[in-house]
Amino acid sequence: MIAPIGALRTPGARAGSAIRLTCWRTAQRGGLHTSPRALLARPAQASSSSSPSLGGASLLQARDIESKWAGTSTSGGTTKNYINGHFVDSTTDRWVDVHDPATQTVLSRVPETTPEEFDAAVANAQAAFPEWRAASLLTRQQVMFRLQALIRDHMDDIAAAITLEQGKTFADAKGDVLRGLQVVEVACGITSTALEDKLEVSRDMDTYARREPLGVTAAICPFNFPAMIPLWSIPMATVTGNTLVLKPSERVPGASMIITELAERAGMPKGVLNVVNGTVETVNAICDDPRIKAISFVGSDRAGAHIYHRGTANGKRVQANLGAKNHAVIMPDANKNFALNSVAGAAFGAAGQRCMALSVLVAVGDSADWIPELVERAKQLKISQGFDDGADLGPLISPQARERVIALTRSVEREGGRILLDGTDFKHPKFPDGNFVGPSIVEAGPGMQAYDLEIFGPTLVIVRVKTLDEAISLINRNKYGNGTAIFTANGATARKFEKDINAGQVGINVPVPVPLPMFAWSGNKGSVLGDIGFYGKSAINFYTSFKTVTSMWRSADAQLSEKASVNMPTMS
Repeated sequence: MIAPIGALRTPGARAGSAIRLTCWRTAQRGGLHTSPRALLARPAQASSSSSPSLGGASLLQARDIESKWAGTSTSGGTTKNYINGHFVDSTTDRWVDVHDPATQTVLSRVPETTPEEFDAAVANAQAAFPEWRAASLLTRQQVMFRLQALIRDHMDDIAAAITLEQGKTFADAKGDVLRGLQVVEVACGITSTALEDKLEVSRDMDTYARREPLGVTAAICPFNFPAMIPLWSIPMATVTGNTLVLKPSERVPGASMIITELAERAGMPKGVLNVVNGTVETVNAICDDPRIKAISFVGSDRAGAHIYHRGTANGKRVQANLGAKNHAVIMPDANKNFALNSVAGAAFGAAGQRCMALSVLVAVGDSADWIPELVERAKQLKISQGFDDGADLGPLISPQARERVIALTRSVEREGGRILLDGTDFKHPKFPDGNFVGPSIVEAGPGMQAYDLEIFGPTLVIVRVKTLDEAISLINRNKYGNGTAIFTANGATARKFEKDINAGQVGINVPVPVPLPMFAWSGNKGSVLGDIGFYGKSAINFYTSFKTVTSMWRSADAQLSEKASVNMPTMS
């Protein structure tokens, strides 16, 4: 029997002297200079008449979500925790406001989970593990079948919550959900992907390798993919027999809470999936709690390094995807129209808030003559609230993120570069308080802030080089290695690039080469910490450990034998 919230406390699980980051960016990858203390507020109070409010499609969507889903709010109420199969109101007195990035309307308030609530979530996950581990693979697979159907049926609700809280366009938000749904679909194939090895190593002797779940695991998620990143962990952690404690981004909890409710409807047993909200203290508790065996994290460099080193120091398995600076190479022989459209979409889509956004264009030789046409295409993109028809990119996640993008973009001229298109002054006439920044295109290079740092906004850096070898050398010297792309009509050029480039995910005439989840996420260099990747076969390896068993069943024992052997077994 699990004790109620408030009655549980594990010694050492949440040390009072926990280290706090001076600049926490789990929710704000790419750079947010707001401390967690500045984000915390008192519980919800009645809104004043002068408070910003939703209108039009946003208001309709918010009302619809509020009426359907138990764990989240879009009308200024509170987001719940989910513990042992129940949505639970937190008893905390510290809250984080969730704003609509287009209007600054307060949609919800996220709790800083109390130590007692956190301990209850982990304790229930630990208590649920033995029975869930003992469930047959077919039983767990059936939950995945039902979950994928439910997510598909409710995709629009999840996407609407993402657009309200995160700001990306509704079409882009549906893509966010779809890419997460694909991981659930791969999890449905667990009866094939988790097949184990067995070999007869000697007469009457077999050795076989069994996959064993780890126990209680945890996932710490960023703001930029509110559905996809939680769905990198939820299906793969649970279908392999683990239980999971999920911490959504405190900026965008809605999608996670809807998916959690769908998991419950799909038949996920109580305690197998628990959700705790919060900021630094909740993350530190995950890193420190000895009951948690593994952590999956996606976010910024600083937060990722903190989680990786603190978690591994406590004996946990940790996978961390960090920052990126993805380069696209355009060769003079490329299909110009296709290449320019691809670069514009990959650079400015989602307002540049993707870890696989193309943030650097390397123009080789005469392809630099196409830059003015790229500028013109960027000017044609529609910047607006995510539910507006025809919107190409929405607002950034926060005013602080907007300020950072503007500062890094404007630093180019001060450091000797050129600004070819400046979107930093953009103001939306309908949403004057929105966190909007227009597309910017700048020329910069190594040693300049706009090139060296992950901007995480709609700013494309252009570097001109003379040869493919120069382009490859430039990319290989960059500290990040999430992904890269080349646009060319020459197979030999593409092959050389593929062989010589040092980046984990390579696109050939593909601008965002994120592998589908039957493969594994394969970023490298400074973009990752930990040696086991996300989803695909790598996820099965991350969420399980091997146990090898060697057994002998002597055929001679099928008949009675009275003579013993005293010779050393040689397995021959």
